[in-house]
Amino acid sequence: MMNQMKNKIAIVTGVSRLKGIGAAICRELAESGYHIFLTYWTDYDRTMPWSVESNEPMVLLEELKQLGVKVSSMELDLSHPDAPVQLLTKVKEDLGQPEILINNATYSTNTDWKNFTLEELDKHYFVNIRATSLLSIEFARRFQKKSGGRIVNLTSGQFQGPMPGEIAYATTKGAVDALTITLSAELAPLGITVNAVNPGPTDTGWMTEEIKRELEPRFPFGRLGQPRDVAKTIKFLVSEDADWITGQIIHSEGGFIR
Repeated sequence: MMNQMKNKIAIVTGVSRLKGIGAAICRELAESGYHIFLTYWTDYDRTMPWSVESNEPMVLLEELKQLGVKVSSMELDLSHPDAPVQLLTKVKEDLGQPEILINNATYSTNTDWKNFTLEELDKHYFVNIRATSLLSIEFARRFQKKSGGRIVNLTSGQFQGPMPGEIAYATTKGAVDALTITLSAELAPLGITVNAVNPGPTDTGWMTEEIKRELEPRFPFGRLGQPRDVAKTIKFLVSEDADWITGQIIHSEGGFIR
């Protein structure tokens, strides 16, 4: 698979935290020879319970460079309408024309019917579905090859069951599933596959010990999902071996029992 990936450029959005899924995707692809362009937005993570150190993206970039691939990055608020154009222009300037787009960036806060507001719904919409849609479309418009294009969206299994306390998140991530299916048909003639991956509950640093004890028995393998688990699935989806797979929502969650 190394030869397949060599000299290809992958964009991974939402890579602020060293323990996050985005960082694991970058490591997995870089180890296989991909050049990596990552985006991050630490202002968001600083407001979350897990927080983030401001130097984490730079630490990851240095780590990736040690793997012998080209890397670049951009601090970018994807909620801005012009963010997709800014991003793809910067990628082309720094590394070249990308073949791979991983829409990993996510906005997520707890919203139930009691605290649901227009403002909070908009914050979820701007990142989870508007940015994903606009970035995917702009990527497709600039794609110049006849095959080998890959878009992978991150979802959370919204259609496998309810997600109480996360109305805005579940609504917008569910829309990403719908986008994936329709966009895959639109972009197939351009040589671009479009899939989505649901990693299930993943230990990226947000889980308390109580949450871990509650979730662990629900995994048949007897352990929590790790960021590298979903990263390995994505590595397959962007490879040439997956050129016949498109429009799929893949539940890479270790058989998690709801």
